[in-house]
Amino acid sequence: MSGDNRFVVVANRLPVDLHTAPDGTRTWSPSPGGLVAALSPVLENQQGCWVGWPGVSDEAPEPFRTDAGVLLHPVRLTEADFEGFYEGFSNASLWPLYHDLIVTPVYHREWWAAYRDVNLRFAQEVAEVAAEGATVWVQDYQLQLVPGILRQLRPDLRIGFFLHIPFPSPDLYRQLPWREEIIRGLMGADLIGFHLESNARNFLDLCAVTEGLTVEGTAGTRRIDAHVVTHDGHRVAVGAFPISIDPGSLGEGEEGGVDKLRAELGNPETVILGVDRLDYTKGILQRLLAFEELLESEALDPASTVLMQVATPSRERIEQYQMARSQVEEAVGRINGTFGAMGRPVVHYLHQSLPKNELRTYYEAADVMLVTPFKDGMNLVAKEYVACHGDGSGALVLSEFAGAAVELREANLCNPFDLESIKRAILTAVQGLSTTPDVMKDRMLAMHRQVAEYDVNRWADAFLTSLEETR
Repeated sequence: MSGDNRFVVVANRLPVDLHTAPDGTRTWSPSPGGLVAALSPVLENQQGCWVGWPGVSDEAPEPFRTDAGVLLHPVRLTEADFEGFYEGFSNASLWPLYHDLIVTPVYHREWWAAYRDVNLRFAQEVAEVAAEGATVWVQDYQLQLVPGILRQLRPDLRIGFFLHIPFPSPDLYRQLPWREEIIRGLMGADLIGFHLESNARNFLDLCAVTEGLTVEGTAGTRRIDAHVVTHDGHRVAVGAFPISIDPGSLGEGEEGGVDKLRAELGNPETVILGVDRLDYTKGILQRLLAFEELLESEALDPASTVLMQVATPSRERIEQYQMARSQVEEAVGRINGTFGAMGRPVVHYLHQSLPKNELRTYYEAADVMLVTPFKDGMNLVAKEYVACHGDGSGALVLSEFAGAAVELREANLCNPFDLESIKRAILTAVQGLSTTPDVMKDRMLAMHRQVAEYDVNRWADAFLTSLEETR
């Protein structure tokens, strides 16, 4: 029995967090994250339904609508589901594999069983809420089996799948014990989207070389030039659709907020900023080490330079994430102990989430933004910083392995595995703001035009238009 929702987004998490007051009162508030920021405007425009886990184990409230009119349909997960499906297979098996083995993936059969079972549950929930002939947009690596299951449950649906993280080379992917099942799950979609053509090419090569499927055409950007033909004749379109942001979602910064923040930092000449989830893929430790060496060599003056690092808590029960936090916080303490003074740290570190309007003030106050992941599907933080500098101020240091580097070519690119490369990029950015301000302004304005023109609505429109064309 189908529901009445013509457009359904299904993702691991609902775009809300549950807050419990001391008196026991429960309220739901919008949750942070690039996926939420990207999809919320689309759902609001279409008055769609979002299917996902509410973030609380062993509990699923009744479906409810947000203030914007989006129907949220919770999926109940037990604590065992969360440990096996999310912490286990999704983030200790798939995440490191898809990020080129930055840490070694762990493959447990019981994790795979949990992943398969939870994907089945998500698909069943979607099958119940979707109207006849509805469009369903499945999001990300946690739900790669959902398209195939949905194709069996509801062949009337138009199914799109989008991967928000990188897709590795076939040689790496072949080590996954359940690679055939994952590919079969993805083959239930009518359109599979990636951020970059290189990711799409990796997937097409895997389908052709490893799985023996017929591949027609080559991957294009914001258009469909490639198809995979399954053994039963189903044609799956494949393309690259670089995700972006909704500049309006950053809100308005507090009036006088930039001056106030810089005063709280001691009115330094140069403010450098990093904003990341505390994830081992983000290269936070390496940028701290590079900053430390620049201070040691006196290339940067600790009396006139500060680094702000916002590290949002992430997957804190997973060992590699605990280790990453420990290493980062040890480096912060060491740098401040060596180069700071009482009441004047040289690194200002926050291990917490910030509301969007406060984050905008941080972006606007920063002279240099550091985005140095070892590997990233896109990285919307880089685009948010650029969106906040429509006056051409500021400079962006960007990893060449972030998906955003394909579009933000005027950034100061660096190799995050090479401390000397990071150091050169930071110095070039810092010095360029004073020695070649016109050049730096032109570069920032060019990036701002790119982000303003190709916003989240262009991303969603391109994908959904291409999905409609597969009919």
